[in-house]
Amino acid sequence: MEENQPVEIKLPNGALSDTEHLTLAAAAQFRDARCLQKTHKGDFLMLLLYALLLIIGFIALIKGAGWFVDGSSALARNFKVPGLIIGLTIVALGTSTPELAVSVSAALQGSNEIALSNVVGSNIFNLLCVLGVCAMIHAVPVDNGILKRDFPLSIAVSVLVLLLTSFGSIASGGFLHSGMEENAGTVSRAVGLGLFVIFLAYVLYLIYDARRNPDNSETAQCLPLWKCLLLIVIGLILIIGGGQAVVYGAKEIAGTMGMSETLIGLTIVAAGTSLPELVTSVVAARKGETGLAVGNAVGSNIFNLLLILGLSAAIHPITVNTASVYDMMILIAVSIITYIFLLTRKSLKRSEGVILVLLYFMDVLFAIVR
Repeated sequence: MEENQPVEIKLPNGALSDTEHLTLAAAAQFRDARCLQKTHKGDFLMLLLYALLLIIGFIALIKGAGWFVDGSSALARNFKVPGLIIGLTIVALGTSTPELAVSVSAALQGSNEIALSNVVGSNIFNLLCVLGVCAMIHAVPVDNGILKRDFPLSIAVSVLVLLLTSFGSIASGGFLHSGMEENAGTVSRAVGLGLFVIFLAYVLYLIYDARRNPDNSETAQCLPLWKCLLLIVIGLILIIGGGQAVVYGAKEIAGTMGMSETLIGLTIVAAGTSLPELVTSVVAARKGETGLAVGNAVGSNIFNLLLILGLSAAIHPITVNTASVYDMMILIAVSIITYIFLLTRKSLKRSEGVILVLLYFMDVLFAIVR
């Protein structure tokens, strides 16, 4: 054999040398790393797209709700409906339409956690954040009708929903030992229809009361009928489309980030769909029309529980998990606290508003860490 001649290593057919094994392993690792990098990059881009869709949906909801409120309120003024009744019905319904669109869309898509947590989270947001921020801007007096009729009804309906949906789990104490995502009850179709019947009775009573006590002191300029109807129709189109976008974006964000639908419904979706209540009430408070601010928040809460939850459950039964049981208990507790604040001097003071806002941030923190 000549010197410096390469030595050939004969291996069985199909066998690979150690060097070839190492080379192939390194190539595989590099390929996997590149694929993982592309996957992470793709997930991040999709997350941005879902977030953009969520934002566009919120903008459509808020703009649509604003036009719906303008058209409906002008239409109501044409028929001499009192301002307080407008706040409790027309404005409350208009500012609740984002929650209605989101919860009904979620029910149709089978996203039960978003349908329920959106309603409960929005009610908590209305009481703690909306009324709290309004009180921090200007002390909020409250009408006797709200103290004697509407606020107690809101608390009673909250308790009724909790008992009808989760009585077995609460009575046995099972929810105390269950995981947050475990089933604790159901909002059945029968319960949903019952809530909707109560809603109809409530609205009929308000209409009867408005006809019995007409308000002839309205000085606001009335819009032509065609303009009122145009605003209502365009507003509803934006609300429905925005609701679909919010539900889809929220579901995909929750799946991408590994968040539960209950958490994202209770926080991001609830706060986003409650922005109309916040904007409407804050603007009213800055103008000194604080009676409308309280009527709007309380009326929206009643509509959320009776109309939105009722319709959502009638469309598709909603599963109640343990986290939602805690959230409904929190809603009842903060409702009672807010009611006590309003009863003391028939108003909500700035210091009490600060307490309510702090309670809201504590509730969000609890929802995240649990």
